Amino acid sequence: MVRIRRSGVAALLLAGALALVPVVVAAPSASAGATALGGADPSVIKVNGVYVAAKSVDGGVAIRTASTLDGIASAPRKQVWKDTGLGEVWAPEIVFQDGRYHVYFSAGTGAAHRMYHIDSATADSGYGAAVKVALPDDRWAIDGVPFTFQGQRWFVWSGWAGTTNVEQNLYIARMASPTAATGARYVISQPREAWERVVGNPYINEAPEPILDPRGQLHVVYSANGSWSSKYCLAELRLRAGGDPTYVWDWYKSNGCLFGSYAPSMMAGWDTTLNVDGPGHHTFVLERGDIAASPPSGNRFPTMFHAVAKGTPYSWSARYWYIGSAVWWGSVTYRRSNVPGATTDTGFGLKFFE
Repeated sequence: MVRIRRSGVAALLLAGALALVPVVVAAPSASAGATALGGADPSVIKVNGVYVAAKSVDGGVAIRTASTLDGIASAPRKQVWKDTGLGEVWAPEIVFQDGRYHVYFSAGTGAAHRMYHIDSATADSGYGAAVKVALPDDRWAIDGVPFTFQGQRWFVWSGWAGTTNVEQNLYIARMASPTAATGARYVISQPREAWERVVGNPYINEAPEPILDPRGQLHVVYSANGSWSSKYCLAELRLRAGGDPTYVWDWYKSNGCLFGSYAPSMMAGWDTTLNVDGPGHHTFVLERGDIAASPPSGNRFPTMFHAVAKGTPYSWSARYWYIGSAVWWGSVTYRRSNVPGATTDTGFGLKFFE
């Protein structure tokens, strides 16, 4: 039986009871029975009324397409790329730009992880060989995503400052093409706040997802704390009005997690999750994956994130994709100290719902 499970009020009624559970899909082969759409790192966009999801499976990248977001659960997966030696294929991110589907993913063993790219005119077929994304300094890199802001192509990702795993920072660079940066890389966030250092070794900022608010200001929502812990959560950076995306002090960080299950790390006024633990590495389900299609103020818009059902021991193997929603929240002030620039910035923030 194919089951679609959500946390929160959007749950599906099963067997006369309200079921609060993750997305579960039919197995790719008839003999395999039912398997969960388990694992991590959802990426879903909508193109011409069709939802397109990318996922790392079987040492490669698979695509599912459906006419509804719920329908991803029962859609057959089509493997569009298979690794032939890079190793450890992680967190594919799909966007639709310039009339083509572009999938970015990290691959490599250990310290060799770098970002790679494949593309096609068709969502679930026709992809060629992977091309390494030429990022500045050629350091360890994961979770990269392209976007266009103020007419300029950009790329944001999680990486190391050097060649060893001291901490994972968020970096941004201008792009000259889908696979080549121009100029330097710039750090925009480091895991230095107490609430994002609850779980570490290393401490982590990862899975950045850009989005524009109703005033046109740029935000980057990211995951903090170790993904192996129920203290994993979503936080965000907001670029000040008129700010320079490459200047770290033009970014203001939320004063705590905005979506998480560990109360001591939450920003004041933001509640913990009710049905899942350790939500993180989300996707905004945007038209074409284009931040210019960010939704207007006040409207809830769909997200997907991975998490572990509350009451289940937290582990990577227990993670599932969940459907959630988000809404722009007005007049949210972020505060900081002992750094250049104004100590406060007020603008839109985000509330997340299960």
